Amino acid sequence: MLKGHQTWIFDSKPVILSSAAVGGPFEAQGALADDFDILHEDVWLGQDSCEKAEKKLLEEACETAIRKGNMKKDDVQFFISGDLMNQLISSSFTARTLGMPFLGIFGACSSSMEGLALASLLIDSKSAKYIVTGASSHNITVEKQFRYPTEYGAQKPPTAQWTVTGAGACLVGEAGEGPRVTCATIGRVVDMGISDPYNMGVAMAPAAVDTIEAHFRDLNIDPSHYDLIATGDLGRVGHRIAGDLLEKHGLKIPRDILTDCGLLIYKKDQPVIAGGSGCACSAIVTYGHLLKQMKKGELKRILIVATGALLSPLSYQQKESIPCIAHAVSIEM
Repeated sequence: MLKGHQTWIFDSKPVILSSAAVGGPFEAQGALADDFDILHEDVWLGQDSCEKAEKKLLEEACETAIRKGNMKKDDVQFFISGDLMNQLISSSFTARTLGMPFLGIFGACSSSMEGLALASLLIDSKSAKYIVTGASSHNITVEKQFRYPTEYGAQKPPTAQWTVTGAGACLVGEAGEGPRVTCATIGRVVDMGISDPYNMGVAMAPAAVDTIEAHFRDLNIDPSHYDLIATGDLGRVGHRIAGDLLEKHGLKIPRDILTDCGLLIYKKDQPVIAGGSGCACSAIVTYGHLLKQMKKGELKRILIVATGALLSPLSYQQKESIPCIAHAVSIEM
């Protein structure tokens, strides 16, 4: 059911039956290492390219989520996934391995919550019983595609962020035990004229604010409704700007409630500059860390506002600015 202008209410409250988080060696040194299902010592995962390594990360996350949900691949109707590679090769090649009907999405780093929102909508409308949705990223593949290959050793400014190597996935069903997806606010594209690919947090912050405001406006609730509101990967710079913008717009969210997945995933002494980013950032933090906190009773209601920068190497080369988007999903225990 549509509520307000851009929020879906899921009357049946689809259930996150299981979830999985897979990471690389840098993530194994991070603040959330204990919340991963699989951690790899080798960033190449034994593959002959980093693109193949990313595909393996996503395959492992999806297969682990299905196994933890006591399901078989044949029990699942659809696979919804997105990543940052050209033509979604990580997701589409994983779909080839899984052998499931596939819906590929591109919301950049907002793909994790776009996938969860669409999966919940399909299940709420009785169009499916079980859906696997996920997202992945890899530090080397993203650097090579969007910036400079890591071998160049290019100097980065203080606003740059570290792309997460990993994948997160969850199995969503129509009934069962687990956290429930209650609603989703679909974001608008917001472009404030930022064109620097090393300044993603600043570019995405206004889109996050726009979606958060729409969510509370559509539902006529206030921030106290949630125990935690987490943006996707704004990093230190974008997180501070988002908080200031929300307060300026009259929506004051306590700093102990408003956080960012890019700030949670790594330790403070890791050289991630402004924080974590990438499709896997919000996917891993949500499907690994936050859902575990919910199951322990430490969190009851959370709002995940995954953010994405919708640029491509081609648009950057043509000196286009960076349009951004954010999708918010409400999860309750």
